[in-house]
Amino acid sequence: MLLLQFTDTHLLGTPGVEVRGVETDVTLVRCLAHARQRHPAPRALLLTGDLVQDDRDGYARVRQQFAGAGVPVHCLPGNHDSPADLRAALAGPPFVHDLSNRYDGWLVVMLDSTVAGANHGHLAAAELARLDQALTQNADAYALVCLHHHPVPHGSPWLDALMLDNSAELFAVLARHPPVRGLLWGHVHQALDGIRGRLRLMGTPSTCMQFEPDAEEFNVDSRPPAYRWLELGDDGSLKTGIEWVAEDD
Repeated sequence: MLLLQFTDTHLLGTPGVEVRGVETDVTLVRCLAHARQRHPAPRALLLTGDLVQDDRDGYARVRQQFAGAGVPVHCLPGNHDSPADLRAALAGPPFVHDLSNRYDGWLVVMLDSTVAGANHGHLAAAELARLDQALTQNADAYALVCLHHHPVPHGSPWLDALMLDNSAELFAVLARHPPVRGLLWGHVHQALDGIRGRLRLMGTPSTCMQFEPDAEEFNVDSRPPAYRWLELGDDGSLKTGIEWVAEDD
């Protein structure tokens, strides 16, 4: 089963307006066109937060770009989103806002790690309980768990101050459920691929601009827009890669 992740699109209600020197609608169109050519038959799409840049009118542009996806588009909010506005504006197919979603032998879980008025992340006790319940009820399935904020450090002090602030509680829940195979996030505008026991840890770059890795202070990197593909096997295997989309691709 093929899934595609697009994250941190940072769309605005007005086309052509730049965010940190990048026309975010243009870069998203490039990423989607690249994906249609290289990965034409996904089972579902994952949008992992910061869909807009603090602009509720941007959700209309998100709908415009993904309405014809032809597959479920699973959404979760980031710190630049309004969760209520996101769910209202992206209501109905193909957009899906359920916590847990079963695909044959796999469960895809979408967690809300946003904190109102803040840029860091936190998983409320109720959200962790819902995660635990979903994994318990689907104990016969392998699982991929998604959220916006990074649960492990990326090595930049300024960025890691904005990570999930209760990662230990998240990992405690996941430790009780051996079928969980992957933990996936956005927020970081850079790549991370790692292993923690049986868990594949995956941070994904943005469809617009990237952050310089290992930087002491905020700085925009020169790397191009990107998205991630994930191949989930019937045996619980998880293959993945990042597609960097240069202007001439």
